[in-house]
Amino acid sequence: MTNTLRIVLAVVGALALLAPPAAASRGTACSAPVPSETRPGYLVADPACDFPSGTPFTALPGATAHTGIAQGAAYRVEVPDNWNGELVLHAHGYRGQGTTVYVDNPSLRAHLIARGYAWAASSYQTNGYDVGQGVKDSYALISLARNVTGRSAKRVYMTGLSMGGHVTAVAIEHYRGAFAGALPACGVLADTELFDYFTDANVTAAALTGTRIEFPLNPGPEFQQAYADTVLTQELPKLGSGFTSGTPPVLSETGRTWAAAVEQRSGGTRPGFDAAFLYWNGIGFAPLTQIPFLFGLYPGLSGGTSNIAPGNVVDNRHTVYQLDGRPALTAAEWRLNRQVLRVRSTASASRDLTGIPAVQGSPRIPVLSLHDLGDLFVPFSMEQIYAARAARHGRAHNFVSRAIRGVGHCDFTGAELRRAFDDLVTWVETGRRADGDRILSRAQVARPTFGCRFTEGTRPSFPACPKA
Repeated sequence: MTNTLRIVLAVVGALALLAPPAAASRGTACSAPVPSETRPGYLVADPACDFPSGTPFTALPGATAHTGIAQGAAYRVEVPDNWNGELVLHAHGYRGQGTTVYVDNPSLRAHLIARGYAWAASSYQTNGYDVGQGVKDSYALISLARNVTGRSAKRVYMTGLSMGGHVTAVAIEHYRGAFAGALPACGVLADTELFDYFTDANVTAAALTGTRIEFPLNPGPEFQQAYADTVLTQELPKLGSGFTSGTPPVLSETGRTWAAAVEQRSGGTRPGFDAAFLYWNGIGFAPLTQIPFLFGLYPGLSGGTSNIAPGNVVDNRHTVYQLDGRPALTAAEWRLNRQVLRVRSTASASRDLTGIPAVQGSPRIPVLSLHDLGDLFVPFSMEQIYAARAARHGRAHNFVSRAIRGVGHCDFTGAELRRAFDDLVTWVETGRRADGDRILSRAQVARPTFGCRFTEGTRPSFPACPKA
């Protein structure tokens, strides 16, 4: 990914080399990061302390925490005294291109311990968009947890946020039979189609403003700055005003047309989109001279994705761009599709754990997912693509998606996450499918109250939901 994406994200099993597991205790002195034994140039942060704050990691009351470094990855395992024998794995999201790896805790930590579940998390051996490594290191936690507890978990759940959602979706397909249920949230459930979306937002803006742009395969700093200058001087003035003020911009008619194109590519007509679009485009980041967020994601690739994929994974040759939810194309839509820059891929999602691992959408276990309607970083369309893939594989009954009325990325309340986990467990234990939203119904998604069913509380960008 580009330097811009790294900055954005800074804001927003072999076990032969296992270090002896140690129980974390209050007052543990933090050690400096140590060189990785598996990845030259990488450092592994002390798992007994939070990174980079240095705050000691201690067990919650009624639990025992274990930390260590195994095969170049830091890990944490926390086991309640009243352990029910079940284990929850937590897969973290994208952490940029830094060379220090570190482990953190799941948002559901307190809930899991209170309910008797052990949990485990890994730093992974690498940073970057290395989903395959995340899958392997997360799976290794199952054996590692057995080492520190002295017994095998009778049931394992897989969870993850953002890129960790991609890790989750791939893990349950790659290691069939290892997991009982999965809870991805704000996840990249459509593999390379996320990078298509980044490109869609930029090529439609260029086409609508009559701006000539390129799609370079290896953009360096010079191209990035030149692209930023093009956005600032040629595109933004035609799209509206106030884009670089740090506040929501005022859109022109062309800007509103662009917003319509982004809405359709990110999940279709739905409540809260207007506020979400203004929110995401009111954020600018250096070093690209404060260009809005969606422009900062273009071209989004550098020899693939963070040099993980062996080539360009973006392809929009057959994408049909629309400005509304109706199937028939209008004259304006025909014109947009004629003028938009078309990009051909040279690589695709992989069938193994190399490059950008493919998400087949063929879960054999219950999968319950959450996603914000207004997330324009990892858009709501990720859920719809996964749902459509699951349906094609005859696995629609194994996937439930819940729309949350938020505009941020991974903007979930504790109540929403706890409810989702508890409902997933009930589904696994009883076989009664959890409730979800009809995310593939355009009519349902477009309803003003869509997302109300599973949203806890009211977000500022959405009107209050009707009282039951």
